[in-house]
Amino acid sequence: MATAKRRYSLTWTDPDGAPQASAGRYDKRAAARRRRALEEIGCTCVELVVVKPGELPEPAL
Repeated sequence: MATAKRRYSLTWTDPDGAPQASAGRYDKRAAARRRRALEEIGCTCVELVVVKPGELPEPAL
């Protein structure tokens, strides 16, 4: 039985209030590092989102 790999993307709100979404897909460890980096520069509402191949997340509102 094959295990499906989950890929993650991120959505967040910039410090100036603009909603954003990443176009890249990350494994869980890399997504967690990216989340911490975004939070360190003052971004809020940072969320990990599971994405399917070819799918992009909607920016956080």
